[in-house]
Amino acid sequence: MLGATSAIAQAAARVWAERGAELVLVARDPQKVAAVADDLRTRGAQVETVVQDLDHDQAALVERVGAADVTLLAQGIFGDAQRRDSDPDYAEAVLRTNLVSPIRFLTLLAPRLRRGACVAALSSVAGDRGRAKVGVYGASKAGLDSFLSALRQRLQPAGVRVLTLKPGFVDTPMTASLPKTPLFASAAQVGSAIVRAVDSRRDGIVYLPWWWRLVMLVIKALPERVFKRLRF
Repeated sequence: MLGATSAIAQAAARVWAERGAELVLVARDPQKVAAVADDLRTRGAQVETVVQDLDHDQAALVERVGAADVTLLAQGIFGDAQRRDSDPDYAEAVLRTNLVSPIRFLTLLAPRLRRGACVAALSSVAGDRGRAKVGVYGASKAGLDSFLSALRQRLQPAGVRVLTLKPGFVDTPMTASLPKTPLFASAAQVGSAIVRAVDSRRDGIVYLPWWWRLVMLVIKALPERVFKRLRF
């Protein structure tokens, strides 16, 4: 589980922990990942931790997690909106964390995945259509969507499933600065939905909650002359 200290990853891990799962948690902050691991052990999991930044030394990381039945890739940053739009170096850093690093990791991981394995990667509905308020973040997720689609096609003959997980608004520390609306789901809701998607033995694209698929169908169908006048 990469990005294991994120709220969504923790919520999914709690569900697996209550089943007595064996979990490998990968995160950058040693104190945070240790605290998460302790919580999961009290819930029944066997837990190993790896302090690792996915932006660095991925070959060694793949050696540690390559044999997992399920790989949940939940690394990502939302970033500061003003800096994303005005600082190209900052925008590049967001793209590196959200897109380049996951692609590098999954490219290294793919040959090691055995039949029946599942890769579940956290994307976002923000990747479905470019919006002014999340331009760089949305671009990173759109790129990840495209790569996961290609990876799914590539690994299907080997019996490996690839899930593209697309949550909408989720009430987490990442979205703490956003005003909360009825469209927000809790991290627990989304985490449980991720586990159900993995359990279902399906692959493909999964919207979280499911009704975001309908919302995004409407948004994607809007004519460009209408869409560009909207402010959301």
